[in-house]
Amino acid sequence: MRKNRSAALAAASFLLLSGAAIATAPSAYAGTPGGTHADDRNSDFNGDGYEDVLVGAPGATVSGKKGAGLVTVQYGSSRGIGTTNAARFSQSTSGVAGAAETGDAFGKAVATGDLDGDGYDDAIVGIPGEDIGTTTDAGGVAILWGSKAGLTGAASDWLETQEPTAGEKFGTGVTAAHFTNDTPGDVLAVLDRDDLELFAYDSAPQPASKAPLERRSTSRLSKLADERDIVPMSLTTGDYDNNGFADLVVSGVTAGSEPGHGWSSYLSGHADGLTYERDLRGGPVAASGDINRDGYDDLVTGEPNSPDDGGASMTGGLVGVRLGGPDGPSSDVQWWTQDSPGVPGTAERGDGWGTDLSVADTNGDGYADVAIGAAGEDIGTVADAGAVWVLRGAASGLTATGVQSWDQNSANVPGVPEKGDKWGGQVRLTDPNRDGRFGLLAAAPGENTNDGVVWVFSAGSGGVTASGSWTYGAGSLGAPYADALFGAAIDE
Repeated sequence: MRKNRSAALAAASFLLLSGAAIATAPSAYAGTPGGTHADDRNSDFNGDGYEDVLVGAPGATVSGKKGAGLVTVQYGSSRGIGTTNAARFSQSTSGVAGAAETGDAFGKAVATGDLDGDGYDDAIVGIPGEDIGTTTDAGGVAILWGSKAGLTGAASDWLETQEPTAGEKFGTGVTAAHFTNDTPGDVLAVLDRDDLELFAYDSAPQPASKAPLERRSTSRLSKLADERDIVPMSLTTGDYDNNGFADLVVSGVTAGSEPGHGWSSYLSGHADGLTYERDLRGGPVAASGDINRDGYDDLVTGEPNSPDDGGASMTGGLVGVRLGGPDGPSSDVQWWTQDSPGVPGTAERGDGWGTDLSVADTNGDGYADVAIGAAGEDIGTVADAGAVWVLRGAASGLTATGVQSWDQNSANVPGVPEKGDKWGGQVRLTDPNRDGRFGLLAAAPGENTNDGVVWVFSAGSGGVTASGSWTYGAGSLGAPYADALFGAAIDE
């Protein structure tokens, strides 16, 4: 619970920093530690050039408080990630604002970005169940600052919404990227039940109780989107128009007379800020990468719970691909289901195909591939055991040629399918050994009756391989593991 608000500054118009600037920065930042660019994956907390992995366990019991939650970080190296070079953070960690309380869900959403422009990426932790004073589930966000030594709780900061209300769940979604030249680092975007809020680093000295992040805008998504009422659920970024600035996509589902359909709002980044452009069919899951290697990031959306609107196959889940171009994500969309030619499996009600997505190059050919999780996939008679697919990128876009798929019955995959494992509830393509080929992390938050486990698949010239795959959970990293829901969030 937090009793004092910090960084509660007056809201500006939604056009981020339009006509106003703080410390003007160049359009690209160079050097080691790494710079801030539109297409950075932003996951190097100690600046050594290797990707690190941030995992949320929002159900973890901390200091005796069930569901208080925690996050773990595993630092990358020439050997990839393991279970030894890791750290754990919660609201019981010295220096982290607040206190671990039942149901806080610290780590239900996670993201990274270099918020202060110092070359070290920072961890952003959503805490949507946080109580503010007597206001339940108002939500909050913790910032763990990166350094040469990695993340530390001692220097953490805290954000919350301006006027907390019960059930607002500030911190439901978080992301950060280089949207504009008018900030020294990445801009932080935070979702709550209704709103999108943007924060920028302020290098001026701050009072002890205030985070060095200035609120720059607040926008009600239902008013921002021109065409329909979208209930926001997630955020992703990518440079879809290749102008050197990241763009922002807010994904969710429709409300009103035709509820539950996936839609997203696209905002383009420019030197002077973000501008709302249009709404796009697809969501509430989204990820980005250059699938056809043309220099433009492409937008991939997942709709795991598509309403049955006449296309029975859609009830098993729907994935859409929009190629980027000078005007951003295309109006043309390529739809994929498990019934698409070449895709293993059959679309069935409740599969949840598109539960999570990740986009990166798994075989080093320069084309980004797409990992797709289906947490509701039944394996034989085992309900909701889950499965994962990787479809390949090509000059023409996404292709089923060379598609791969796995479940816990697949050769070389540890474990066995069990009811409610929800394998593929989170997927992340990551390159922690910096060899240019992105391996796969596949999480089963329901494994071991909601303890949660993550599977690690390496990648070679043929892409992701199950050979040599291994697993770990919160307990492997020295953290509380019982009902932790470890892997319920993995930074993209």
